[in-house]
Amino acid sequence: MEKRYAIGVDYGTESGRAVVVDVTSGAELGVHVTPYPHGVIDETLPSSGQPLPPDWALQHPDDYLEVLRRSVPEALRLAGVNPEQVIGIGIDFTACTVMPLDESGVPLCMLDAYKDEPHAYVKLWKHHAAQDEANVINEIAVEREEPFLQRYGGKTSSEWLLAKAWQTLNEAPHVYEAAHQFLEATDWVTYRMTGNVLRSSCCAGYKAMWHKADGYPSSDFFRALDPRLERFVEEKLPGEVVPLGTKAGELTAEAAEMMGLRPGTAVAIGIIDAHAAVPGTGAAQPGQMVMAMGTSLCHMLLSDKEIHVEGMCGVVEDGIVPGLYGYEAGQPAVGDIFGWYVEQGVPAYVQEAAASEGINVHGWLESRAAELKPGQHGLMALDWWNGNRSVLVDADLSGLIVGLTLQTKPEEIYRALLEATAFGTRKIIDTFHEAGAEVNELFACGGLPQRNRLLMQIYADVTGREIKIADSTQTPALGAAMFGAVAAGSARGGYDSVAAAAASMARVREETYRPNPEHAAVYDELYRVYNEMHDMFGRGANSPMKALKAIKLREDARA
Repeated sequence: MEKRYAIGVDYGTESGRAVVVDVTSGAELGVHVTPYPHGVIDETLPSSGQPLPPDWALQHPDDYLEVLRRSVPEALRLAGVNPEQVIGIGIDFTACTVMPLDESGVPLCMLDAYKDEPHAYVKLWKHHAAQDEANVINEIAVEREEPFLQRYGGKTSSEWLLAKAWQTLNEAPHVYEAAHQFLEATDWVTYRMTGNVLRSSCCAGYKAMWHKADGYPSSDFFRALDPRLERFVEEKLPGEVVPLGTKAGELTAEAAEMMGLRPGTAVAIGIIDAHAAVPGTGAAQPGQMVMAMGTSLCHMLLSDKEIHVEGMCGVVEDGIVPGLYGYEAGQPAVGDIFGWYVEQGVPAYVQEAAASEGINVHGWLESRAAELKPGQHGLMALDWWNGNRSVLVDADLSGLIVGLTLQTKPEEIYRALLEATAFGTRKIIDTFHEAGAEVNELFACGGLPQRNRLLMQIYADVTGREIKIADSTQTPALGAAMFGAVAAGSARGGYDSVAAAAASMARVREETYRPNPEHAAVYDELYRVYNEMHDMFGRGANSPMKALKAIKLREDARA
């Protein structure tokens, strides 16, 4: 029987990658990465050089097509695979990454009339400038006792679709009026491949407050927010919401030529990037949690029941694996915190020492930090360098390190930052347990588990759980390829369910990380300190972090 392959395209924050996968074994045969030409637009607009305010994070949609133009053909070449053998393609994407489109599906920023309008661009997932709108959404939803709010742990986020669209209406109403619709980037790329405008239930459920039984919030709620939003769903969210595993369509001749594939190749409806990692690890049962660990960290928990958990990013039926409820939580900065410290915080002698030893700064710090015992450095950090996504859901919070002295060394700070992110994960796991959603197995995937052994041991020690590591280095792309194989179906050499695809295509490493009982006991003590600081600085109405940010914004405006 002739070999069959699927392609997964993984759209991250800085780049996109295409992976060619054998649908029988899950072997990854060709991988190619395309850095986004425009990168993350968070300082100035590329068209005019216009400065952007704080907390903005934009992207250019043509960068996403560039991934299809460059990475898909190159991955095929590297794999030595004939396009005729590719049966399906699936994509995963950061979310909520949303853009305004005109009636013909063109992003407004790609039109001359709007190329200098910041609100006409893609708002990346980590665009946090809509926090004011998110605060009002939460206040009105609480006042009205809106039932949807319970599904999101009692708060919606500034990262989500409604807050971002409302910010556009408030600050650039002419852009809002010109928008025929606001569409997730994953749905836009799927549209560009198939010509069909469909909305992924994964993105709609977690990022647009859509529910399988109830749909979107009522027009009464939108009117209570702003009379101009009363018909927001009807006017700005056209397109059917379809479940994961759905075949979105087939490659058009134009898309096939762009990607070097065969017209008619099956295309799966898109999925959130971290969520694609769940089947990519092989997790498909209740009680299994997958941590997608990179610049940020997304926690996905599978369950057979729907309950309300404080500060979670959402629970969606069929939202990750069809047939189960998928819970999402997250930390908006993990690897980014370590990267910030290496780039901005270490003294010159560390850089010189690392260079003399022939290793990078991360490696030098990790080796020194590994020599320390838990609690030995006397530090505690709060992991809020990019706000808090779970369980406080507050983008206005910021990072903190307590316990610094004149004797504190760089490797001690580095270890404290590693530990802070682990404490943040334990807080999320404990919150699930307290609500009645059990976490019985822990899986990890992404770049960090592949290269930072100390970090993973700390996570095992802090959480008190064994951690299994995905064998794939491209787990979200592998998961996306699985959905591509499901879109093709068994009749064309694929699969009829995600669970069946995962059973054949996913793998975990034999080596796992198990908690050290002696270390775990010390981390239990330290976690109590973390919890006290978490509530002191995160739950109080008069958090000094918020006061500092308010002063910063005021002075930035005056500058």
